[in-house]
Amino acid sequence: MTTQQYFTQDERPQLLQLVKDLNQRLGSQLTREDINTLHRLIHDGITRAGVFKRDQYGLNPVLRHLRTAVTLCDSIGPDRTMAIATLIYNLCRGDYLDVPRVKALFGDDIAHVVHGLLHVAPLYKKQAAVANENFHKLLLTFAEDVRVILIMTVDRLALMRAINHHPNEKFVREIASESRYLYAPLAHKLGLYAIKTELEDTSLKYLNRTVFSQIANRLQVTKQERDQYVQDFIKPIDQRLQQEGLKYEIKGRTKSINSIWQKMQKQGVDISGIYDLFAIRIILDTTPRDEKRGCWLAYSIVTDIYKANPSRFKDWITIPKSNGYESLHTTVYGPDGKWVEVQIRSRRMDETAERGVAAHWRYKGIKSDGDVDKWMNEVREMLEASGQEGQMSLMRNMDTNLYNNEVFVFTPKGDLIRLPQGATILDFAYHIHSHVGSTCMGGRVDGKNQKINYRLRSGDTVEIITSTTQTPRLDWLNIAVTSKARNKIKNAINERRARQAQLAKETLQRRFKNRKIEPDDATLARVIKKMGYKTTTEFYAAIQEDIIDVNDVVEQYEAIIGKHNEVTSRGSADEFVLQQPATAREERFDDDILTIGDDVKGVNYKLARCCNPIFGDSIEGFIASDGAIKIHRTDCKNLLHLKSRYPYRIIRTRWTGKAGSRFVATLKVLGRDDIGIVSSITSVINKTDNCLLRSISVQAEGGLFEGLLSVNVSDIALLDGLSKKILNVKGVKQVERI
Repeated sequence: MTTQQYFTQDERPQLLQLVKDLNQRLGSQLTREDINTLHRLIHDGITRAGVFKRDQYGLNPVLRHLRTAVTLCDSIGPDRTMAIATLIYNLCRGDYLDVPRVKALFGDDIAHVVHGLLHVAPLYKKQAAVANENFHKLLLTFAEDVRVILIMTVDRLALMRAINHHPNEKFVREIASESRYLYAPLAHKLGLYAIKTELEDTSLKYLNRTVFSQIANRLQVTKQERDQYVQDFIKPIDQRLQQEGLKYEIKGRTKSINSIWQKMQKQGVDISGIYDLFAIRIILDTTPRDEKRGCWLAYSIVTDIYKANPSRFKDWITIPKSNGYESLHTTVYGPDGKWVEVQIRSRRMDETAERGVAAHWRYKGIKSDGDVDKWMNEVREMLEASGQEGQMSLMRNMDTNLYNNEVFVFTPKGDLIRLPQGATILDFAYHIHSHVGSTCMGGRVDGKNQKINYRLRSGDTVEIITSTTQTPRLDWLNIAVTSKARNKIKNAINERRARQAQLAKETLQRRFKNRKIEPDDATLARVIKKMGYKTTTEFYAAIQEDIIDVNDVVEQYEAIIGKHNEVTSRGSADEFVLQQPATAREERFDDDILTIGDDVKGVNYKLARCCNPIFGDSIEGFIASDGAIKIHRTDCKNLLHLKSRYPYRIIRTRWTGKAGSRFVATLKVLGRDDIGIVSSITSVINKTDNCLLRSISVQAEGGLFEGLLSVNVSDIALLDGLSKKILNVKGVKQVERI
């Protein structure tokens, strides 16, 4: 495509005028080499690389960037760095140009600003609710340089001007909405009041043309006529202030259409009911000692000339606002029956209101915090400074990463969540809802599976993965960093322990009842202390988890009260065995072997979930406190612990009968994160006879993957054969049973 084809007939004169305007404003800052390099890059980007394509709404990016660069020079000041970065950053989105080459062509400073613009651009693909105040903070975190924020704000103004008659109404409304809720507040905080006002007025025009037109028509005067009204209003006040010998400055203005509309909505009145369509500010140059007297003198002069509305009088000099704001406000009846708001303050009061703790944009109700207050005031002072080169030099060294102690992440719907630095997927889940956190298994971050301990980064989009079988664990306290998540985890664990303790307490009470013992709380407390437990909750939890045996508790209790009950024929078989001396019990189990399997009936046994024994495994049984026998693999770590504490409760066990397809086994698979590897593994399982895949969980990171496979198999031989088949799959490095 040639440049003649790229620019329409209507766009060519606009292009020439914009280039001329930009050259005039930058002057000597833009060298001949800069001009030639820019021309070559943009020309090649259009004709050869095809980077500068019109967007989906038909807008010409070259003209847009030129308009932004010219507007930057007009509203911020001529600056080579911001102008060039604005013109070329879009070229870096493809393979045509990159940041290192920008650095080689134009220097470090321009490359730094271009990098910041590219860093911020992906945020808008998140489709976040831009009204969320966290989005402003995320933007500041990503921008890296204050000039990036300035470029983006001015670029939005240039875009708003360009879409006035755009045929796509939905597109225009979306841009106008973003401008109102994101860019106008940013412009206000930066002290770019003219840009802020134009963005708000234009947004109202695009979002509600009827209201905009009605207000404009009701004003019935042009801007010049309204300005003339303000001048006529000020004239007699000016004469009287001079007669009193006061030194002062008077600033007059008319309210913007958007401001009038906001007041109409807030007060629920028609435009005729708005008192302050016109406003002036009298700023007195006086010493702190005489400032109050001067303000009251100016107030008396104004109210002598014009009739005041007593209900609209505000005295924030005698009693300043809590944020330090000081001023006298009154609304008077001006010429032609129009109400005018008058603000009277000293120079010191005005400085405090504009740049101090009562900065104007905070006074207006825009939320912020101390760090942003300080940072934005610095920016405002730079923009108002007289030396343009000094402004830009200071801006280069400003840090926009005010929120390095926080991260800002998106939900899949685009909502923006603020969390502390170091927050994990688990913290995010608990922030969404307590139930989501308690059942969290992990999450998908920007489409990739991550574990619950993954530390979030600003800009991540997080989707939580839950399971109805998941419950909070004690080790989660080492993962969560937010107080909300940690408190919820502790509460859930304590509730579960309380439930377990109640079940264990009921078990112990039944055992006491079987022994015909009425337990005494004081004596039982001595038993608990003797067995090394500080609280009854820990004691009962140990019973429920089979760490201690209820029969041992009963024996300890009887030893303390000095009673030793003999076993009678009325006792249960389980009690009879457990009351024998340890040596006798061990001899009994050495002589007997418990057989289990499909053809064995009448034996109360369970397969332990900790090791999931299957037919063919070497196994042993453990007599639990409820009389049931739990079957463990002989290499089970839990079994080894139980054997060391309760050797007399271990019973030799073996399989009998034929293998069945009712055993669950879990395999851990490690390997390379290759395309299709999961499909290959599941295909191997599905093709294996008498084998059924129950569930699969796969997590990938850094080119590696880890999978947990739960399968139904009939015996150990089948499981071993399946493991070998999976190990032969391309990319699989290790298969082990867990």
